[in-house]
Amino acid sequence: MDDPLAWETRDSRLAYSCSGFDVVNETVELPDGTETDFDYVDEPAAVVVLALTPDDRVVVIEEWREAVGRMNRGFPAGTVEPGDDDFQTTAQRELEEETGYVADELDHLTTVEPLNGLANSVHHHFVARGCRPTGDQRLDDDESIRVETTTRENLLDALAAGELRDGRTALCLLHHERFADD
Repeated sequence: MDDPLAWETRDSRLAYSCSGFDVVNETVELPDGTETDFDYVDEPAAVVVLALTPDDRVVVIEEWREAVGRMNRGFPAGTVEPGDDDFQTTAQRELEEETGYVADELDHLTTVEPLNGLANSVHHHFVARGCRPTGDQRLDDDESIRVETTTRENLLDALAAGELRDGRTALCLLHHERFADD
């Protein structure tokens, strides 16, 4: 990159690895010539799904989040696994695995880098329409998920009141409300 603000990576090593992500340690040279260390979380891409039923209700999940020590209310989401052919297929799989719902139609909404100062995460957001509870929930070993439906208005009110705190869900909901064509 030719940008005068770009950092140059001098060395890179895996500092820590666990299920779901790695921590990478890099030695970098800053634009002023200073050499320093930089650590970041390296993780696979993920999908987030705003799932709408035929009567325009939103499928949401409640799940324990250990990092913040509380239940989290949000949209189904999951990691792109090795061998996934495309993100839409991943979104369909995660929707069904986490909720038991399947979609008649699934469209890409947006792609974002939610923590690009700390991680190389890339989240692909989708809107699923015509969602019906016809599939079977197939949770991972470390997932305990409760499924319900609500309205977009209820979610927007919860977001405004500070009760809906999941960043992936907030971004997906707001992007859909502002930019979607439906």
